[in-house]
Amino acid sequence: MADWIDRQLRRRGITDERVLEAMSRVPREQFVPPEARHLAHADAALQLPCGQTISQPFIVGVILQALALEGPERVLDVGTGSGYQAALLRALAAEVVTIERIPELAALARSNLERAGFADVEVVVGDGSLGVPERAPFDAIAVAAAAPAVPPALLEQLAPAGRLVLPVGDELVLVTGGRVTLLVPARFVPLVGGFRPEGTDRMETDERPLPR
Repeated sequence: MADWIDRQLRRRGITDERVLEAMSRVPREQFVPPEARHLAHADAALQLPCGQTISQPFIVGVILQALALEGPERVLDVGTGSGYQAALLRALAAEVVTIERIPELAALARSNLERAGFADVEVVVGDGSLGVPERAPFDAIAVAAAAPAVPPALLEQLAPAGRLVLPVGDELVLVTGGRVTLLVPARFVPLVGGFRPEGTDRMETDERPLPR
């Protein structure tokens, strides 16, 4: 595997071999702007058009590992951006639906996904905080924008044994089985949408951070 995989991921606690193999295989450079391709594997978030970003590889690895995908799952990706995370999810799961609120980015993601060999990822334009109810339930949901709380619509669209990973405030968290596990601190662009910040009142919290 590439040196950056060991340096940025394996040595910092990303040990799921399926995740490492997918991140080694999916060409990140095809999902960043042309002028930033020399930084594609840098340990940093990179700017995308429309004021959005592509997350640093380590954070993407944390999300993928926490979802614990085995292959047959249906996954919802919220906040498509350039399509990079959707491509990785498709490398790990059978079906991926990704939703992006900015039409220009959705069109860019479709082009990037097709060029990278993931044309079967379904790209939807809409309010990601409300999910894609007509395609639910989802075995896993990954959110790439920070919310003040877990959007209730996403919880409703999660399968009973499903796993939801999203940033709440400045913490990346895993929600599963009524429990919230804190993963790592993370900064994301805000989740813009029409949800009410409710839905975590009765959830237990368990902090088990990965090494930095």
